[in-house]
Amino acid sequence: MSQPSATPTVERVDNRHRYEILVDGTRVGLTAYRDRGEQRVFYHTGVDDAFAGQGLAAQLVREALTDVRRSGKRIVPVCPYVAKFLTQHEEFEDITDPVTPEVLQWLDTELG
Repeated sequence: MSQPSATPTVERVDNRHRYEILVDGTRVGLTAYRDRGEQRVFYHTGVDDAFAGQGLAAQLVREALTDVRRSGKRIVPVCPYVAKFLTQHEEFEDITDPVTPEVLQWLDTELG
């Protein structure tokens, strides 16, 4: 397991529908989403194995959800990591919508 030598940064990459976490300018993780009206549907989060256990996924998701709040959108946590994060961070409860069969069907269509 490597140690980051710089402060990790999170960037939203709209054209790729994801937020990325960078260490020394290199992407080491991402959380992917699709927008459904006023909802931002998160469906996958991952961090490179070499950077596991350093809290980078939590930092990534926290900053992504904070960005969702700033944008006036709502969160739909299809991604298991995002869903678990939300159970431990009630400060996002007011902007979280449930995962419904309609959302899952829509997401399946979006992702092809």
